[in-house]
Amino acid sequence: MLRPPTGLRARLVITFTLVGVLASVLVATIGFELAKTALVQRAEDNAIGVVTRELDRITFPIGRLRPGEAAPGSAELASLAQALDGPGRSVMVEYRDLTYSDGPLTMDDVPNELYGRAKGHLVTQRRVIDNELWLIVGSEVYRQSGKDAEATGLRAFVFFPLRAEENQLSMLRTRLTQGGTAVVLIALVVALVSARQVLLPVRRLSAAAQALGEGRLDTRLPVHGQDELAELTSRFNDAAAALELSVSELRALEAMSRRFVADVSHELRTPVTAMTAVADMLHEEADRLPPDTGEAVRLVLREIERLRELIEHLIEISRFDAGTATLNLETVNVADAVHDCLEVRGWSGEVRVSAPKGLAANLDPRRFDVIVANLVGNALKHGGPPVQVSARGTENGLEVKVRDHGKGIPPEALPHVFDRFYKAGAGRARSQGSGLGLAIARANVHLHGGTVSVRAQDPGTLFTVWLPRA
Repeated sequence: MLRPPTGLRARLVITFTLVGVLASVLVATIGFELAKTALVQRAEDNAIGVVTRELDRITFPIGRLRPGEAAPGSAELASLAQALDGPGRSVMVEYRDLTYSDGPLTMDDVPNELYGRAKGHLVTQRRVIDNELWLIVGSEVYRQSGKDAEATGLRAFVFFPLRAEENQLSMLRTRLTQGGTAVVLIALVVALVSARQVLLPVRRLSAAAQALGEGRLDTRLPVHGQDELAELTSRFNDAAAALELSVSELRALEAMSRRFVADVSHELRTPVTAMTAVADMLHEEADRLPPDTGEAVRLVLREIERLRELIEHLIEISRFDAGTATLNLETVNVADAVHDCLEVRGWSGEVRVSAPKGLAANLDPRRFDVIVANLVGNALKHGGPPVQVSARGTENGLEVKVRDHGKGIPPEALPHVFDRFYKAGAGRARSQGSGLGLAIARANVHLHGGTVSVRAQDPGTLFTVWLPRA
C-alpha cells in the first residue's frame, strides 16, 4: 500500500502541481466552451442567413393561387432546392404532396420535433447522423401580401455539415491540451524552485539544530530579510546563545564538583592510610580487650575499611569524570585472571568458575579485575550462594556472566542498579559497600567498548558483560 508523501518538499511540489493542473483544466474548459459556442453560433447565423436569403428570392407562385397562376411543380421545387444547395449540404423541399430531396439525406432524417416546429417558424437543430454532426435549418415559406405575411404550405429543410467546425474544435482541443501540459510543466518547475528556496532556510535550521545536538554550541545562522523565516532564524540564534551560556555554566559547576571530589578524596587518603595502619594494630589486640571495648574496636575497624573503600571508589570515579581513565591492553588468559581475582580477595571457596583454560582476550588486566571483583563482590554481599562465574568466547568478543541464587533485585530497582550510590531497598541504606561498585564496573566495561546488563533469575540475579575483540 502506497503511503502519502510526508515531506514538506513533496507536499509543496504536489500542491503547486495540483493548482497548475486545476487552473489549466479550468481555463481550457472555459476557453473551449466559449470557442465552441462562438463557432456554433456563427455556423447557425450563416446557415439561417443563407436559407432566409434564398427563400426571399422565390418567384414562382405558392400558397393561395391567384387567377392565372399555376401551382408550383417538381421543377420549381428542384429549382428552390438547387438554390439552397451548397458544398456538402443536403436539401429537402416539401409542398403539399410533392417532395424533393437533393443530397444523401431524406425527409426521414428530419426530426419529428423539428418538422412540427417548422410550421410557421424558422427553426434550427443539431443532430448526429451516421457519426457526423449536422445543423438542420427548417422553415415554412411566407408570401408577402402587402404588409401581412401569408403562410404557404411550402417547407424547406437544409442540412449544413459542421465538419469544419468540428475540425476547428478538435484542433483547439489539441492546442489547449498542449498549452495545459506546458502550464503544468512550468508549474512543476516553479514548484521545485520555490520549494528549494522555501526549504533552504529550513534545512539550514535542521543542520544547525543537529550541530547543537552534537555539542557544537557556538553554531549560529546568518539572518537574511525580515520575513517569518528570518524571525525564526533569529529566535534560533537567541536560543542557541542562551543554551551555550547555560551549558557553559553547568560545565563549570560540574568541573568544580569533580575537582572538589577528587581533592577531598586525595586529602582523605593520607589520614585514612594512617588510620588503617593503626587499625591493623588494634585488630591484633581486639581479642584481648574487654568484650564491649573489643566490639567497639571491631566496629571502628569495619568503618575505617568502608571509608577506605569509598575513598578509592571516589578517586576512580573522578578519573572517569575527568576523562583521564585509559586502557593498557594486554593478552590475558581469562580463566587465570578470574581465579587470581577471587584468590586475592579470599573468595575462591565461595565462587564456582566455569571458563575454558585456553580462553584469551585482549584486555586491560587491572580494569578487568575491577569488573569481576565488583560484580562478584555484589553477588556475595547482596545475593545468595551458590555464586557462579562463567566466561566464553563469542564471534565478536568475550562474554562473562556472574550469577547468584539469592532473593534477587526488585523489578523496579533493575533499571537503577548501575546508578551511583543507588541501593535497592531501605534495608540496604547502611549495608556494607559504597554504592559505587556497579557504577565503576559499568564505566570500565564502557571504557573497553563493551556492554553490561542485569536480568532477574528464578532465583537470583544474572549480570552479563560483553567485551569486544580489540
